[in-house]
Parts: sequence; structure tokens; C-alpha cells
Amino acid sequence: MGILAHVDAGKTSLTERLLHAAGVIDHVGSVDAGSTRTDSMDLERRRGITIRSAVVSFELGDLTVNLIDTPGHSDFIAEVERALSVLDGAVLVISAVEGVQVQTRLLMRTLTRLRIPTLLFVNKIDRMGARYDELLADIGRLLTPSAVPMGSVLDLGTRAARYQQFPLTHKALGEVLAESNDEFMARYLDDDLADSDYRRELADQVRRSLVQPVYFGSAMTGGGVSELIEGIREWLPRATQASVGPLQASVFKVERGAAGEKIASARVFAGELHARRPIDVHHGGTQYEVKVTSLRVFERGGTRPVESAGAGRIVALRGLKQVQIGDQLGTPTGRAGQLFAPPTLETVVQPVHAADRAKLFQALQQLAEQDPLIRLRKNTLHQEVSVNLYGEVQKEVIAALLDSEYGLAVTFSETTPIHVERLAGVGTAQREIGDPDNLWIATVGFRVSPAPVGTGIDYRLAVELGGLPRAFHNAIEESARQTLQQGIYGWEVVDCRVDLIRTGYSAATSVAADFRRLVPLVLMQALQDAGTQVNEPVNSFDLELPPDAISPVLAKLAEATATVEDTTIDPDRARLTGLIPAGRVHAFEAQLPGLTHGEGVLLTSFEGFHPIPGRPPARSRTDGNPLNQKEYLLHLNQA
Repeated sequence: MGILAHVDAGKTSLTERLLHAAGVIDHVGSVDAGSTRTDSMDLERRRGITIRSAVVSFELGDLTVNLIDTPGHSDFIAEVERALSVLDGAVLVISAVEGVQVQTRLLMRTLTRLRIPTLLFVNKIDRMGARYDELLADIGRLLTPSAVPMGSVLDLGTRAARYQQFPLTHKALGEVLAESNDEFMARYLDDDLADSDYRRELADQVRRSLVQPVYFGSAMTGGGVSELIEGIREWLPRATQASVGPLQASVFKVERGAAGEKIASARVFAGELHARRPIDVHHGGTQYEVKVTSLRVFERGGTRPVESAGAGRIVALRGLKQVQIGDQLGTPTGRAGQLFAPPTLETVVQPVHAADRAKLFQALQQLAEQDPLIRLRKNTLHQEVSVNLYGEVQKEVIAALLDSEYGLAVTFSETTPIHVERLAGVGTAQREIGDPDNLWIATVGFRVSPAPVGTGIDYRLAVELGGLPRAFHNAIEESARQTLQQGIYGWEVVDCRVDLIRTGYSAATSVAADFRRLVPLVLMQALQDAGTQVNEPVNSFDLELPPDAISPVLAKLAEATATVEDTTIDPDRARLTGLIPAGRVHAFEAQLPGLTHGEGVLLTSFEGFHPIPGRPPARSRTDGNPLNQKEYLLHLNQA
């Protein structure tokens, strides 16, 4: 089960309350005091926010709950993504005061799309400004029309606030359930339903993600938490415990232990995982075998060593030195891959002390292991390392982690958008052994052409596989994929078909390095022949604002080169939708409160990459520039 929320809605406090109710902890920790069980990093305790997902297991009667506490800030959406891939159900926490926020809507949209059974918990009913009827209306309008309240609140917004459960047969629940089941509707209209009928139908519809029960309470006082626990036990589906069949498990978290060893957290979906037995690890298109040296299961707030773990368990594994987040263990599960957009921003990280450059790169590599969407790009020529980001808060966290865990002080360049290149046409190029400009004992020819958007690199052989040793074919494909990370303008080439149309070698003298060095020159020549177009990341936006703020907001959107596609104006509310370059979102968002009297609500989501008109921006190269053979040869000689 996952607990998800917008930042500061109280999900970590709710986790503490659940642990206390289950008898795992003696007293409820405080986020403000940095004493919570799941925020274990020093940085999390200091800032009072969740940065990395945490797993904790406890018992609720006969139900074992493996709970994943996820970050709430949008800059750490990758952590949420990995948690969603292993969930049976979720609790989405909403603040009764702040209400439905941008991240809440993004999370609910994703939970709905993945059909993950979800309960809603409205927290902070004891705070001044807490709302009930108005908030339920917002939930129905902004989150899900199939949300149904399971109770009311007495003394709302006071320290005495308490939750009062409705009888299961209440009218609002019956009407919502009847909308999805004609037979239930007929019996509902005939007043021919017992408590057990409501119970059975609600459980079924929650598990099919047709209905989301709404509970109210306070994680600080514990009000409403016992009713939520009962809802978790009754309505969220229990994982199957069948341990027959082949092993299927998925790695969703990687961290390092005190001795620097990798510890992987994985969900077992089927079969059994055994300690000290070889298992297959699938990473992308590659597969290798490894032996788990240590296997622990999460239990009663901690972990304990076991010899095996079956379906439904969350486990901590040691001994997988090459493991990465997203790896599949045993037989691939075929579950959803990336759910949220990739990061669209990047920044250059520089050490304050030049002597720390090598140490910085090594530290960033370890951080990238824990978050694979933090891609590193090393520019040897300029002695720079850049990282991919979701937002500015991530900069602060990376800087704090480098300082606290590695003793490194760093600075960042201004954040810039990550562009991509797409082919404008079809291009070919080849070089034969003996050609004047070919210094290697290898023949290579490529044809490149555009591929459908979202399909990535489609590498194919248009030559006989047996005409070249397998090692040489591997060298060609690996070098081709590496080369396409920097196109004509220095940006990654995406959605491209590459056909290998010509090969040749000398059995006596050719080596794999000949092909690795020749491929970039030939492939870049083919890209030049085809031409590429630089595309920038673009977000779709949905903006709610007061009607009197439309004019200044439209002016700022025009400055941000945004396109407004639809405008709806009501007496007390206006709504604008359209597209905005991802690199302009942060600046526009910062101006929005002042333009809208603090009432503007902006929801953005990655829409895709769109062509940039005019002169395309270029990025400095890190590959020695195979567009220029003299520069490229000099780079190879210095490497």
C-alpha cells in the first residue's frame, strides 16, 4: 500500500499514527521534531519533507501491510513513480485546510489511469480553516466524481473536531454504487438491500477503482484513523499469497548500506525468492545471473533475515552489485514502465574546490544509482558534469546530500531545458576499408530515418548477421546508440531508425576497437545527410484564476511564448488551457500569485517535444566532435 499526497498534507504523520495503532512504535513521532520512523535521512528530518520512499511493515489484525511512504514534492515524482509500480492499493491524503492541490490532482490522475484501488483521507480536520462540504465539492470537481464520503465531522476546525461514521446504507453511498451496477440500482430503488449487500458491492467497486471512499480525520490527534484502518482492511484488495510458479519480482529502490554495499528493495509478485540461490536479473534488453547473499523481509517496523520470501512480500536484498531501479528478478512482470514524464531540466554541478572533481563525479554516480532519472553527462573538455532535474528544490537536496554524505561543497549553473533532436529526413553514409579518410580496418555503412514519436531508437540489421563476428556487431550497435546521445547540435537524437547497411573486416587484423572508433564518424555523417531539427520540452497547462486576472496573466503567458488553446469564463472563476515551454514554467509559476491575488492554481504535465522555430540552440559536445574528423582524432589521441 502506498501513502501519497501533496507536500505538507500530513502523510508521514499519518504513517506514524498507523504504526502506533499497530503497536510498532510506543509514541507518535513528529515531522517538525524530526522524530518520524520513515523519514530516516538527516536531510529529511531537518527539512521536514520526505525525499526518498520508505518501506515499513506492520500487522492490522490478520492483515499484513507493507506500507510505502512516498515524497509529496513534485521534484521527487520519480520516487512516487517507482512506488506505484508495486502497489495493490493506495491512500491519498488531502489537507482539509489547503484542499485539493496541484500534486494531488496529478497523483489522482495517475492512480485512476493505473486503476489502483484508492481511499481518500482528508487530514487536519482539527485545524482552523478546515472545510467539509466545500472540500467534498472540490474533490468531486477536481479529483474524481466517484468519491463518496463515509462519514461527517463534528466541531470542524477546532481541537475538539471528531469524525462520525455514516451507516453503510446511507443514501450518498447507495447512489454512487448504483451508477455502476444496474442490478444494484434496481434493488436500491426497491429498497431491497441489506448491510451485507452494500458491503459486498462497495468492496467490489473499490477494487475495480470505480469508487473512492473518503474518510476525514486528524493524524495529529488520531481522530478518524481507526475508521480509516477499518477501511484499509475491508476495501483495499489483499495481495495473493500463492508462491507457486516462477519467480517474478521488481526492484523499486536502491540505496547503500553503512559499508557502501548496495541494498535493493523489491516487491515479490509471484513464486519464491531464495537467499544464496542464483536468480536471473533483467535490465532493459540485457540479462545476467546473480546470487543473493542476504535476504530480509520487512516486518513490524523493521526487517528480519529469512531464507526465502513468497508473493506479496517486500524484501531487502544484498549481493546484487549491478542492480538498478526497475530491474526485474526471475521472469519479467510486464508491469507498467515509466508513468510520469522524464525530467526536462538540467544544470551543471561544479565542486567549490577543484581538487574534488573526481570525487564529485563518483558521488553523483552513486546518487544516480538511487534515482536513475538523474542522468549524468560528463564534459571532459570543459571539466563539467551536468545532471537532469525536475525542479529547483532538487538542486537544494542534491547539494545537501553531497555535503552531508560525501563532504562535498558544490555550486550549480542556471537551470536550462533539455532539448532533443529528431531527424528531418533520410540519410546514408558509409566508409570502406582502404578509403583515404578511413584510418581503421573496418567497413561500416548506415541508413537513418525518422521513427514514430515515442518509439526510441530502432536499430536493425540490413546485412547478413553471419557476415561479421558477433563481437563486432555488438561493438557497432553499442557505439551507434552511444553516438546518438549527441546529434548535430549536441542534443540526444530520439525516435530514430538506424539500419546497418554495410559491413566488412579483415580476419587477420580487424579488432572491435576499429568499429567503435569508426561508427561515430559514419553515423554522424548519415545524420548530417538526413538533417535534424531541435525540439524543446513543452508542458500542457490548466490554469484556474479570478476573471479580473485574465488580462495580466495572458500578457505573461505571451512573454513565456505559451499558446492558449481554450478559455472559459464564469462569474467567479476563469480557466485557461494550452501549452507552455517547460523551461518557462518555473518563472511563470513564481509570478502567478502576484498576478492572481494568490488565487491562481496551475496544473502542468509534460506534453511532448515540439520543434523550435528559428536558429536551433546547440549544446557543447562531450564526444570529441565526430562531425570534424581532425577534432575527433585529436580527442581519441588524448583519451
